[in-house]
Amino acid sequence: MKVGFIGLGKMGTGMVRSLLRAGHQVWVYNRTRDKAEALAKEGAQVAPSIAELCRASEAVFTMLSDDSAVENVVFSEGGLAASLAHGAVHISSSTISTAMARRLMAEHARRQQGFISATVFGRPDAAEAGKLLVVAGGPPDLVERLRPLFEAVGRQTLLAGGESWHANAVKLCGNFMIACVLEAIGEAMATLRKADVGPHRFLDVMNAFFGSPIYENYGRIISDERFEPAGFELRLGLKDIRLVLETAQECEAPMPMASLIRDHFLSAMALGQENLDWSSIAKVAARNAGL
Repeated sequence: MKVGFIGLGKMGTGMVRSLLRAGHQVWVYNRTRDKAEALAKEGAQVAPSIAELCRASEAVFTMLSDDSAVENVVFSEGGLAASLAHGAVHISSSTISTAMARRLMAEHARRQQGFISATVFGRPDAAEAGKLLVVAGGPPDLVERLRPLFEAVGRQTLLAGGESWHANAVKLCGNFMIACVLEAIGEAMATLRKADVGPHRFLDVMNAFFGSPIYENYGRIISDERFEPAGFELRLGLKDIRLVLETAQECEAPMPMASLIRDHFLSAMALGQENLDWSSIAKVAARNAGL
């Protein structure tokens, strides 16, 4: 397929490489042009503007940091909504609010364009390897039409529901659950360090018990205190927890654990951890334990 891709951070770059390996024709655009130029050496076409990218594409991915970045790309003059052809599709893989997803859905419907939320679970190395878990929200027939793209970037595609924002709700709640794991590992390891039990010994036990890549990968990062380079920055983790609390408020569903974790992310931000991996929330538990 002829695909556009806007947003070439760590995740976006890996997804573009996976699309290229699968044989898709990919046009790329990024505010920082050197990131796009680097992918040109691997077969991508660099678009001089969002409008030019849209004219060349049947479907356009966005992988951007937050609601504000999405708004600037989609709703600006000469942006994605104004430039995408009738019948072409915007695939939003950004972790954004459910309110923004509904706004995008309404705007694209008004312009007779398709819209799918295709959120992804996985770190940058999974994006590079085409091993993300894709969670799509939107009309099932449109999801099927785009399945070759999802299969290029992911190991499995699951449908969250017939409304695009359902996928965003799943993504936010999923990231909340990962954050709970990070908090739990941090608290447990702080206690065990004070009990003179080695964190790697504890990790061996938990890996044997849970058999989960989440526990294994993040447990290793926390045990090694290897929070740089960040696979997912803590400031973005705080953003996601804020968004899941907004969704919970919309649904009148209390999430007391999310409120606690938000406060711990804020503590970490106040102590300069914003650009560390979000698993560095474990440092908050360590400090609280006097370590």
